[in-house]
Amino acid sequence: MLILLQQVEPKPGDLIEISRFGYRHWALYVGYGYVIHLAPPSEVTKTGFSSLMSVVADKAVVRKEPLWAVVKDDDYWVNNKHDRKLARRSVNRIIQEAESLVGKMMPYNAASENCEHFVTKLRYGVARSDQVRDAVIAGAVGIVGVGVLVAAATFIGSLLSDNKQEDE
Repeated sequence: MLILLQQVEPKPGDLIEISRFGYRHWALYVGYGYVIHLAPPSEVTKTGFSSLMSVVADKAVVRKEPLWAVVKDDDYWVNNKHDRKLARRSVNRIIQEAESLVGKMMPYNAASENCEHFVTKLRYGVARSDQVRDAVIAGAVGIVGVGVLVAAATFIGSLLSDNKQEDE
């Protein structure tokens, strides 16, 4: 059975989430087919090492581009995910502030000042990045998981060693 997902037409002030290989890029829809986004060098050069380049970048430029040019062949969707928890600023204020930043070089840090922080700050007045939070949680779970595996291997190893000594 074929299921078609209906693409929601973005409205000015909407957050656009773009699925990239290994991460999500975020942009703010400003109308007439254009978005404004914080573009680290990987987003400007369209390199194949986008996520790696983003991690090491310390500056990014605010760009206004057609949505299709930013999305390219990747999947995207409207994701105003904090609307239930945070008050949205007025569309005029969101767009006006975003437009005033176009062309400016901004500090960039994949963990604390990334494209998701940039667009949520514009829409809600609060910079947030769930992908950073999720990566930290996943890393912590991974570390705990490895610790459990090491402990289990040590325990099983000691049981086998005890059994071997009893056989002798």
